[in-house]
Amino acid sequence: MAATVDECTVNFFEEGKQVVQELDKEILTKGTWSTIMFKYQDFDKAKDKFGPVKYSIRRYQKRAGEYKMQSKFNISSIDQAEKIISVLQKWIAEGGAE
Repeated sequence: MAATVDECTVNFFEEGKQVVQELDKEILTKGTWSTIMFKYQDFDKAKDKFGPVKYSIRRYQKRAGEYKMQSKFNISSIDQAEKIISVLQKWIAEGGAE
């Protein structure tokens, strides 16, 4: 658990070996409910190296002084990321942010 939103991470270790490597993060919103977008890679045991870049949007809630992940959406490919970007750009251009 993280005491501040800046400490939230997707880095993960199993048996002393890193299996999720955080490459970058952007804090989209801060507060009791915070939203963070992560750029990361999973370790591929078969190839003994980190796999392709992936993205995740995660929501954290601060309770009892610590941030706990409440939900996540993983974007598993560049193709999916580009489609999400395209739809958001279209909606924004149409005036969807009122």
